[in-house]
Amino acid sequence: MAINIHPSVDGGVKPGNPGFGGGTLTCKCSSNPVTVKISSNVAFNHVCGCTKCWKPPGALFSLVGVTGRDKVNVTANANKLKIVDEKAPIQRYACTGCGVHMYGRIENKAHPFYGFDFFHVELSKDQGWEEPKFAAFVSSIIEAGFKPDQMGAVRARLRELKLEPYDCLSPALMDLIATHAAKAKGVLA
Repeated sequence: MAINIHPSVDGGVKPGNPGFGGGTLTCKCSSNPVTVKISSNVAFNHVCGCTKCWKPPGALFSLVGVTGRDKVNVTANANKLKIVDEKAPIQRYACTGCGVHMYGRIENKAHPFYGFDFFHVELSKDQGWEEPKFAAFVSSIIEAGFKPDQMGAVRARLRELKLEPYDCLSPALMDLIATHAAKAKGVLA
């Protein structure tokens, strides 16, 4: 059985351009689409198995990365955006027309990822975004109905694509969380 992870990586992960300066995200509406300008490249780009992120039809994983919130600007039809779940740590702004999540923002200043916005590079026609580097929350696809006895094949496919599978976040992101917690406790300066 062929395991399809996400249309952007199923044919192989293509390298991005380290000097890429950003682009425009566009929702899937055929008229009056929401557009969001991202004025930097993405960081920590990865495929995510969580059940909160927007995924294109047929994808097991979403494709998501981050940038500074000061680099995200809604440029058209902001009135169509609505927060999917106001109680979630990441407030995902979705288009009320097509349902696509345009970006996610953390408003809690005590959160380790405050200042980052999350978005899906696949919503951009611009070429050069950093390639995905890992897979996060891999086991979470079971919560969406994937058969647990096929998880070995999913992890094998991710490794074949050179997307190391994690059941949390990558070590670099986990280090950021732990550093934030240590600073908040006063054990690190």
